[in-house]
Amino acid sequence: MGFIKMLIGLPLLVVILVFAFVNNELATFNLWPFYIEITVSLSVAIVFLLALGFILGSFFSWLSYAPVRKALRQQKKQCRKLSKEQMKLVKEMEDLHENLNSLKELEAKQPKPTFRSKISNFFKRKTKDSANDAQNTGGVL
Repeated sequence: MGFIKMLIGLPLLVVILVFAFVNNELATFNLWPFYIEITVSLSVAIVFLLALGFILGSFFSWLSYAPVRKALRQQKKQCRKLSKEQMKLVKEMEDLHENLNSLKELEAKQPKPTFRSKISNFFKRKTKDSANDAQNTGGVL
């Protein structure tokens, strides 16, 4: 985009400057509300007005992008906030993975019940204490 601006702007600037410096006659400018007359070379007036127009155009362009800059600042602020929250969640997830690994290690250290003990526990009678516990927990042991 910058190359295209330069490709168009540079020849245009050269044409305007050549036009300005070719016209060397004196010009009188009346500043109406103040009743002041200024006599300057026409080339100086053209260059001055060109520079003034460039500065004013840049200023108004900068003002027109104020909402965009505000939205960008808000998005950056939200991005920082979400990044901090993500880091917090990543740390929490790492802690949960560590807990899961430690639980797996504990489970691996416990002896596995044999098939015979599973069958005998299946056919065992429930005592009153275990029946009361089952009722208190909603039938889940």
